[in-house]
Amino acid sequence: MISGGEASFLDDVSRLDAEAICQACGACCAFSREWPRFSLESDEALELIPAKFVDDANGRMKCDGERCSALVGDVGVKASCAVYAVRPDVCRTCQPGDVECLMARRHYNL
Repeated sequence: MISGGEASFLDDVSRLDAEAICQACGACCAFSREWPRFSLESDEALELIPAKFVDDANGRMKCDGERCSALVGDVGVKASCAVYAVRPDVCRTCQPGDVECLMARRHYNL
């Protein structure tokens, strides 16, 4: 069941450009070090991500605490991804307004 606040956010998502919403948020990239885990990427795709952002031992993006090391900016204010064009599949599947997005936003009271 979607609460009033979530429904309002989903309405906003339908009206606004999804990329602009994400650039003002970044919560999904700072919510859990477990989220940026590699799963479906080919070796070739992973090689495109700069090594300084990759945690090979754990098969994921490097994190500073719970925050992905590729996240630039402040959560809830202005955020971007330093590797957006070559980001892993797990990052591509999280979409504005989906369950993961809403869970991360709720964590940051957004």
